[in-house]
Amino acid sequence: MTARHSHDGSLTMERDADFAAYAAGRWTSLVRSAVLLGCAHADAEDLAQATLLKAWSSWPRVRRADDPDAYVYRILVNTLATSRRRRWWGERPTDRTPDRAVADASLDVELRDTVVRAVGTLPPDQRAVLVLRFVADLSERATAAALGIPVGTVKSRVSRALAAIDLTELAQEEL
Repeated sequence: MTARHSHDGSLTMERDADFAAYAAGRWTSLVRSAVLLGCAHADAEDLAQATLLKAWSSWPRVRRADDPDAYVYRILVNTLATSRRRRWWGERPTDRTPDRAVADASLDVELRDTVVRAVGTLPPDQRAVLVLRFVADLSERATAAALGIPVGTVKSRVSRALAAIDLTELAQEEL
């Protein structure tokens, strides 16, 4: 996004359009990531909304980040951790409603349930690494940045998490 200052608000419209495109492209992944991090679907949507609200309020800084996706997923993980320490999610009412509903692009319900149960058996640190690496599709470096840990720790947590999930049992459950 190029910074143009004008009296007609074009900078604001550019920022809003840029953010709207980003949010629309990441919504499903943010919700799916939140579900796999342990949220109920409705809470996952609330978490994704709170994450995007925080990202929008500091959008220029997010766009300047080396990896904007890692920055946003860091917001997601931090917002989830904060929300678990307190009950209120900091929702803010608005006078504008969304223009259209977003279709649910989740996996088949049975497969989703199996995966959620399997990932749910993992400790939170291993669960977060798997979700960010394989659901959010972040690189090892971006996952490390999002969680504030070294890349080597990402690798070892992924390895331990995958070893802890019995993939043969999961495959048999699906048959």
